[in-house]
Amino acid sequence: MSSLKALLFDVDGTLADTERDGHRIAFNRAFADAGLDWQWSEQLYGRLLVISGGKERMEYYLRNYVAHGEPDPQLLALIPKLHTTKNRYYWDMLERGEIGLRPGVARLLRAARSAGLRLAIATTTTGTNVSTLLRSTLGEESLGWFELMATADEVSDKKPSPAVYEYCLDHLGLAAHECLAFEDSENGMAATRAAGIPVLITVNDYTRDGDYRDAELVVESLGEPQAPTRVLGGRAAARVAASVTVDLDLLRTLRAS
Repeated sequence: MSSLKALLFDVDGTLADTERDGHRIAFNRAFADAGLDWQWSEQLYGRLLVISGGKERMEYYLRNYVAHGEPDPQLLALIPKLHTTKNRYYWDMLERGEIGLRPGVARLLRAARSAGLRLAIATTTTGTNVSTLLRSTLGEESLGWFELMATADEVSDKKPSPAVYEYCLDHLGLAAHECLAFEDSENGMAATRAAGIPVLITVNDYTRDGDYRDAELVVESLGEPQAPTRVLGGRAAARVAASVTVDLDLLRTLRAS
């Protein structure tokens, strides 16, 4: 059995439910500011989440829902500005405390630090989005909890590409089997699988119907001692209780061969 040395965390949908009531709202406000009649409903945004990356998501929407083909070059050229405006709205929401961490996240991060496990971020969002989320939910000191933050600023290839996880392994100097990743989506799981890293999936309303048969465990959240989470599947599901609190003992059980 290999020892568990590092936990690698996705951000959007995994650390916090940022998508439906965060990024989506910020996108819509940016569209309105630009005088566009685009409006991403909760249902539409769920479909758009198959595309990783905000700029990539807008281009996909433009090609498939607006132009139905080759889009207006002026609209394509507007995407970077829209993304900048959207991020400003999103940061404002974070700083006002409108987006919190998912159940169990703060508890598990603190426990991992106390146990000497190495922590890293592996995400396709920007570094500023990550740091603003951490500051607003865990305080300024939390930025120092993570040995590495691999974001869209360092790795341009978006999930399901394994590039961000390969970057983490390279810079941490660890083998894939020494790590455990936390993801919330099929794209995220595909990225970890391609990098050879075991993964725990914590689903949200947008991702709960995905195919996660290759995950070590699939849960509704990380849970809290007074409010355990429900186990939905995964290779280790038969070895754990139907309701659990995801803690270090459980994670070590998942890594047991």
